[in-house]
Amino acid sequence: MNRFARSVLAVFVLLPVGGSVIAAAQDMSNPPMPPKVLVIGREYTKPGKSGAAHEKTESAFVQAMKRAKWPTHYLAVESLSGKSRALFLTGYDSFDAWEKDVSAQQKNATLSADLTRAWAGDGELLSATDGGVFRFNADYSLRPAVDIPHMRYFEIGRYQVKPGHDKEWDDGMKMVLAAYEKVPGTHWACYSSVYGNPDATYIFFTPLKSASEIDKEMGQGKDFEAAMGAEGMKRLGELSAASIQESQTNLFVFNPRMSYPSDEWVKADPDFWSPKAGAAPTKKPAAKPADSQ
Repeated sequence: MNRFARSVLAVFVLLPVGGSVIAAAQDMSNPPMPPKVLVIGREYTKPGKSGAAHEKTESAFVQAMKRAKWPTHYLAVESLSGKSRALFLTGYDSFDAWEKDVSAQQKNATLSADLTRAWAGDGELLSATDGGVFRFNADYSLRPAVDIPHMRYFEIGRYQVKPGHDKEWDDGMKMVLAAYEKVPGTHWACYSSVYGNPDATYIFFTPLKSASEIDKEMGQGKDFEAAMGAEGMKRLGELSAASIQESQTNLFVFNPRMSYPSDEWVKADPDFWSPKAGAAPTKKPAAKPADSQ
């Protein structure tokens, strides 16, 4: 399986404060829009095989990409809720660009051999892997251009729409977007599933600088309700019940040791993206819920 074809079954929720996902390297003082195509890989680690053990095997992939000076970069995030897993996110300008990247990797004998060896070691720690491909949905996104290099977490939400109920879903989304337009500082990026998930699956990414922003989100709920009004909240509830088949939200932390960031990202925050050997990683809660996205 190609490194960039392992997927996520991401979670879903309309969250205030969100943002964009991996983007092409640009001036972070003027954050770019999210990539048009997002390829997400998901790895489930065996009990006791996450943390430092998984970071060690993932470093083989990172070193292989560095030696090859590969132009395509990716971000790794690890679960703080649900089952123990890591997601690898890679953005492209088009499906054609994705194809060319995969083809170029296959033609590079040295890189291919290095990645094959890396997979052999990494596979010993994993219980399962899968892959998904998503397309940026501008209509369902709100202020999605965000300075991702200075973010530390993603809240990732997944909504699966009931067959034949796209109209109710669309009406509900329009109401949510209109209400959150009135709430300062809220933003998120939406992606529609193309491959690897049930039809009419939507993924929402909300980047956070710190966990304190989760507290902030809770307070913004009242602002959202005020913007919607009592009748609006009632109507939204009806539309949600009619259109949403399944939904889930989970929290992920960025892992710089398992990521292959661009030079621009490293320059933007070198202490985080180029951690010194032995430096403590981002702290994780000691206990996590048992089930996952």
